[in-house]
Formats: sequence, structure tokens, C-alpha cells
Amino acid sequence: MIKIPITNETKKIAANLIWFKTPEEAINDTYTFMAYLMKNGTVSEVATIKKHLEVKVMTAFEETLSHMPPGIMDKRSWVYWNTLFNRSPNTPLPQRNL
Repeated sequence: MIKIPITNETKKIAANLIWFKTPEEAINDTYTFMAYLMKNGTVSEVATIKKHLEVKVMTAFEETLSHMPPGIMDKRSWVYWNTLFNRSPNTPLPQRNL
């Protein structure tokens, strides 16, 4: 399970990526936080989160792919991350239930 500590650095990133939640709420919703980081995070933001992860970095990204919340990732980012982890053929992009 991914665990991201709440620090001044991680709160700043959370506020930038998920403006509609408090930083603490965003960080505690780990898969949503990681999904937004994977889609919109800067290189600097990704590097900062990597140094705070309590599990192996690549494990955290791959775990997020397996628990991706629907409606966050766009097709291009989804294909990129799945290709990076040799998840072939690419699994379908998670869809919201309407």
C-alpha cells in the first residue's frame, strides 16, 4: 500500500495538483493523488514525491495503475504509463459509471 507522508513539500504539491481538496485530504486519498501526479505532475513534483514514498517508487506507480480512479487519466498518459510498465496489451482506461 502506498503511503505518502504529510510534509510541507507534499502539501504544496497536493495543493497544486488537487486544488478542490485540502492538501491533507488529497494526500490521504493516495491513488487519486498519485493519478493526478502521474498525469499533471512536473518533473520536480514527481522527484519530490519519489523521495517521500515508503515503498519502491516504481511499485507505487504500478500499484496506482492497478487502482486508477476513473475520470483522471487521459488516453495518452494512460498508454504512456502502461507502456512504461510493459502492461501489454494496454488495459482499458478506467471509465466512470454513468
